Amino acid sequence: MWYHKPVINKDLLQSLPNLKIVASSGVGIDHLDLKLLSSYGVKVSNTPFVVSTDTADLGMALMLASSRRLVEGYQIAVSPNTQYFPADWLGAEVSGATLGIVGMGTIGYKVAERAKAFEMKILYHNRKQRNKEEESAVGAIYCKKIDDLLQQSDFVLLSVNLTPQTHKLIGKRELELMKPTATLINISRGLVIDQDALVEALQNKVIKAAALDVTYPEPLPRDHPLLKLKNVIITPHIGSATKKTRRLMMENMIESIKMGLTGHPIPNEVL
Repeated sequence: MWYHKPVINKDLLQSLPNLKIVASSGVGIDHLDLKLLSSYGVKVSNTPFVVSTDTADLGMALMLASSRRLVEGYQIAVSPNTQYFPADWLGAEVSGATLGIVGMGTIGYKVAERAKAFEMKILYHNRKQRNKEEESAVGAIYCKKIDDLLQQSDFVLLSVNLTPQTHKLIGKRELELMKPTATLINISRGLVIDQDALVEALQNKVIKAAALDVTYPEPLPRDHPLLKLKNVIITPHIGSATKKTRRLMMENMIESIKMGLTGHPIPNEVL
């Protein structure tokens, strides 16, 4: 499966009685009905580890681009109407700021490693607390309650799997807990955020900005209000989009298929 295609449903499974494995690209498996697949004896694999480095890089890129207003700056620099650069056109500091990471899995931890180099104070919220050695290595502080992280962070970065528990995890209440100077960054799945609540928060300056690699749907309708806001950066779901990583993803999928067809243990099997 690539870009969630083909759609795996009951009709397809019934038409493929010899199907043994579905190899899905990327990390997320929210597009798959695992119980349905299991009922047909079909195994599932994904490619979680090869995408983590590039996705963490993009998270940092979005944070920097949003805080330093790179898109707006580019537009000023190339505009035919620009006669001078305004001296009061300012961004926000990243170095020394507080970053709150929601979801400290492989990707979230790699973001923390990068943020440490920017001398950021790192908070994180996760289902399970990391061990002390891992926390110490990046200087991360565990927040058992997400509310504590939201209230303290200058940047909130979402790096969670989409599950029933994380569906619209960030809604009106959570956005109102954030600082009015804070930026929300999403490199996970669009449905982790209540998008209507986000539009309202950005329009009313409840938070300062958002930087999103994911939305729902993808792409957004061309008249969607998020596309009209200057305090929003949106990229086309490119977290893993480098030549090397996309090739490694395909190689991982092929290896899983080969193992699945020969009855061997499947690398990165989703259980």
